[in-house]
Amino acid sequence: MLHDHKDTTLACPCGSNKPFSFCCEPAIEGHKPAPTAEALMRSRYTAFVLGAVDYLIKTTLQAHRQPDDAALIAEQIKATTWTGLKIISTEAGQADDQKGVVEFIAHFETAEQIADLHERSNFEKHDNHWYYVDGKVEILPKE
Repeated sequence: MLHDHKDTTLACPCGSNKPFSFCCEPAIEGHKPAPTAEALMRSRYTAFVLGAVDYLIKTTLQAHRQPDDAALIAEQIKATTWTGLKIISTEAGQADDQKGVVEFIAHFETAEQIADLHERSNFEKHDNHWYYVDGKVEILPKE
């Protein structure tokens, strides 16, 4: 469990303004797959916030997984505090689509910088589950 189930009003870190228990938690805990590419992207952002490494690997397309992903993601999670998410746009990625694109900005802080991660992510659906494929990433330092 990722949080105290007695507090169902805990806001989801993804910025949806929904309670975590009704937003990203069901996907992260494996109870209900994300229904859209955007929902998967939001749940992956939340997984980074919460340190849910297994979920991040499980929701990456198998062909794009690397043997050292878990260690790299765990190291990144320790060094990064995610402070907000803004969805810029989505292309396709709905429940009846097989592919989708989500463009977003994720705000973060590390010991070295405060910055935004601007990404245009590609997603594919296989066997009724959405997966992260890859993305074009740009780090925008804040001054």
